[in-house]
Amino acid sequence: MKGWGADLDPNNRPAYPMERTPPRLEGLHWHDVEEQPLNMKVYHSVERPGVTPVFGTSTPPSGISGKIRDVAYGYSENDVRHWMLLLLADRINVVEGIGQDLTRGRIPNVFAEMGIKAEWQHNRAGLIGKAAVASAVIGAGYFLLKRRNARAYRY
Repeated sequence: MKGWGADLDPNNRPAYPMERTPPRLEGLHWHDVEEQPLNMKVYHSVERPGVTPVFGTSTPPSGISGKIRDVAYGYSENDVRHWMLLLLADRINVVEGIGQDLTRGRIPNVFAEMGIKAEWQHNRAGLIGKAAVASAVIGAGYFLLKRRNARAYRY
């Protein structure tokens, strides 16, 4: 974007006197980057007038998570709703991915995808601690539900 970052006025740049002389990119054959063709929805900040010249299109938005991202990119990046909605969309996208695997007849290997083997190899104490906390939470939940059901049958 003109006027930002490296395109900032040299008199207003703190690192300007320390830059290389002569500049590294002298004698370029182009002035502006050729824009990548836009053939799908690409999100960009509301602070920017358009998409950047080069962008990723590996996973276009789809499903409920895509709709949530549509809403999130309606807010400015300094708005907490923008980031909270993007986090929610990521979590929903995980569930959508598991659903897609199941509809294709493939059972996802959740433990391998979570990196349990690497965690066991490189952070065994941390994995044991996480397993202990998870077991305690599940055990407490089971105990409380069993206790609640026992009271319900008593009367």
